[in-house]
Amino acid sequence: MSLGELITAIAPGLKSDWPQLDASVLLAHILDKPRTWILAHPEAHLSAPQLAALEESIARLEAGIPLPYILGHWGFFDLDLIVTPDVLIPRPETELLVEKAIIWLQASPERRAIADVGTGSGCIAVSIAVHVPDVHILATDLSRAALEVARRNALKYHLEHKIDFVECDILPHPVAPLLTGEGLEVRAFDLICANLPYIPTEKLHSLPVYGREPALALDGGPDGLDPFRKLFHLAPDWLAPGGRMLLEIEATRGTSILSLAYDTFSEAEMHLHQDLTGRDRLLEIQLPT
Repeated sequence: MSLGELITAIAPGLKSDWPQLDASVLLAHILDKPRTWILAHPEAHLSAPQLAALEESIARLEAGIPLPYILGHWGFFDLDLIVTPDVLIPRPETELLVEKAIIWLQASPERRAIADVGTGSGCIAVSIAVHVPDVHILATDLSRAALEVARRNALKYHLEHKIDFVECDILPHPVAPLLTGEGLEVRAFDLICANLPYIPTEKLHSLPVYGREPALALDGGPDGLDPFRKLFHLAPDWLAPGGRMLLEIEATRGTSILSLAYDTFSEAEMHLHQDLTGRDRLLEIQLPT
């Protein structure tokens, strides 16, 4: 079969929101070509080894392995990031957090010390560091394996001197000076970003993602707010006056997490931002100076 015929044949079995797109991405991976090349050459054919590789990949997809783990990389905020089953697959909705962070940092040139809490693949830290080159970022995660993936992504984009990686639960405690890029001593962060686990345990167990991506990166406890309670307990010691927090949230927990945040940051200015589907997706907390 030609590539065009393969895309038509493969797509229905991919069980994704964009099956034809994913089929063309898979074929581009097999052929080691850009996806645009696949679309421009629908008449091309796979060699016997390439066809065998495709059949193996399809078998893994049918076994429930997500496409990004098969490819070993995935696109996020115009970057191509390494992903493994040790990290959550970067989602388009997280780009809202990165966009807000970059806009604020570009408008605040004196604000350059950042924490990326629960960094996972490093998608937030790496994206910010690529677009705001003079930042200094501390990326934390409870998973050593996830931190290794994040380090690889930092190395891929030559950011190893801009991002430090620390294995810990939320943030280091007690507060101590941290040395980040180029010998800068950081005692407080101007910006704390976090895409924490936020799915309530019972709800997670009923979702297709359960068992396919790391539960450590998804399970937010009985009400989905346990990691936020930990963060709000530690953040006042780490956040600089006039600092900001940007937190991705579960769409149905906007009011609950806003209330929880006010318990700790009663004098802060807060906003809930919606994603492209109109659902609450990002909590912004702005401390007074």
